[in-house]
Formats: sequence, C-alpha cells, structure tokens
Amino acid sequence: MRDIEEVLRYFPSNIYSLLESAFKQNNIIEEEIREIRIRCKRPIILKLRQVDLLIEYEVSQTEILQTLERLCNNSIYAYKNQICDGFLTVKGGHRIGITGTAVVEDGKVTNLKYITSLNFRIAREVLDCSNEILGQVIDRQNNNIYTTLIVSPPGMGKTTMLRDIIRKISDGIPNMNFLGKTCGVVDERGEIAAMYHGIPQNDVGLRTDVIENISKSKGMKMLIRSMAPEVIACDEIGSKEDVEAIRRGYFSRGQRDIYYAWKDNGRC
Repeated sequence: MRDIEEVLRYFPSNIYSLLESAFKQNNIIEEEIREIRIRCKRPIILKLRQVDLLIEYEVSQTEILQTLERLCNNSIYAYKNQICDGFLTVKGGHRIGITGTAVVEDGKVTNLKYITSLNFRIAREVLDCSNEILGQVIDRQNNNIYTTLIVSPPGMGKTTMLRDIIRKISDGIPNMNFLGKTCGVVDERGEIAAMYHGIPQNDVGLRTDVIENISKSKGMKMLIRSMAPEVIACDEIGSKEDVEAIRRGYFSRGQRDIYYAWKDNGRC
C-alpha cells in the first residue's frame, strides 16, 4: 500500500497501528480507501468505496495536534496560510482538510485554533481513465481540443480524470493522430501534479508546465505571459474571482484553447 504508507506516517504510532490492523482484519485493499477521518473524542472513520468503517478509538486533542505538527514538518507557523484556507496538501497529492475555531480579523480568517478534525483524502493516479471521453474533448479534425468543463458530485474522480486528460493532451495520442500540445497547469491546491520540491509526483505529461500555490487569476496571467501555453488547465473553480480569471484568460488566449475542471458538486 504505497499511497497509504505515505499518509500513515503522519499519524502517532497508536493510530498508525489501529489503521494497519483494520486494513488486515477487513482485507481492505488500497484502491478501496477514499478518506481517513479523525475527530476529537470521536471514533476513527475509514471511508471506503462502498461503506464507512468505524474504528472504536477515542482520538485525543493531543493526537490531532501531533498529527498536524507532522504534516507541517514540526513548523505549524510556516503552514499558517494553508491552514487558514482549511487544508494542507502533502507529498503524493494527498489533501488534508482541517477544522477548528476560526480567528477572523477584518473579515478574513487569520488563524485556526483548537483544531478538532482532520480529513485525509487519499489521492491516486488512474492512468488511462479518460480514454472513454477523449472523443468528446479532442477535436481530431483540427488537432485541437474543445474548451471543456468537468462537473460531478464530490468524490467521483474529477481531478483524477482531469490529470489523465492533461497527460494525454501533453504527450499526444498516437491512435487518434493527435499531436501533443504545450500545457500550463495552475495547481492552486497542489492536487493535480502533486509537486514535491518542485517535481511533479503525478504524471502530467512531457509538455506540461506547472505553477502551484498561487491563485488561478495570477497563475493564468503568469503562464500566458511567460510560457505560451496552448492549453491551460485548472481545478476547483468555484468563486467569482475564478470565473473572472477564466474569462480574462479566454479572451487573451490568441490561438490557445483553455481547459477547465470546475468542482461545483453538480450545482452549476
């Protein structure tokens, strides 16, 4: 369980052992695991593909803080901005949601204290998962792509699908006579490429440039001005600012096509 081992190492030893035992006793394979949730004074919940598995263990506040410290490499202050956004992204693209008591100043969240819940969302690559929909994305006649929006309820694989499409567009698709294109990815939350020390941990293609930890608006501007992308890809578009960034990018694209995924939980 390579992907899960990347996540388990952040937990204190007793929680690590409980999770490992649960995997073995219930014959859980890695591909079934979607989330690991820990809440203060509550059982641990393993969210699997079909069911939720409860591990009867009361998680302490100390254990939650120990886990957070490991996620932040023992420097919570250095990750303050990400924590204020309510999540951290770690090596492998795994995303950890964080909740607690928000400290608000001038209408902005400046800190989270009394952390009470952590939700580990397990990221994984599924190569070639986009094969069946490529015909709806690729304009084979003009060796181009259609401006595209991906929408679905949570947990259905939008980011996984987007990542695989980027890889294929970037590398080229010989069986469709599609030549590879220069792609720019604005990976605001680090879930698409899963950069670690500047190197993508996920395969996003040989012609792909990634800029992460930046707003979509600024990221798109930088890519358009400096990297001449033929395709721009981004994830989780849900605010007016994001929509405006897309609009500006679209009308300044020249001959570029723009590729989007909007994580709107099916409400757009």
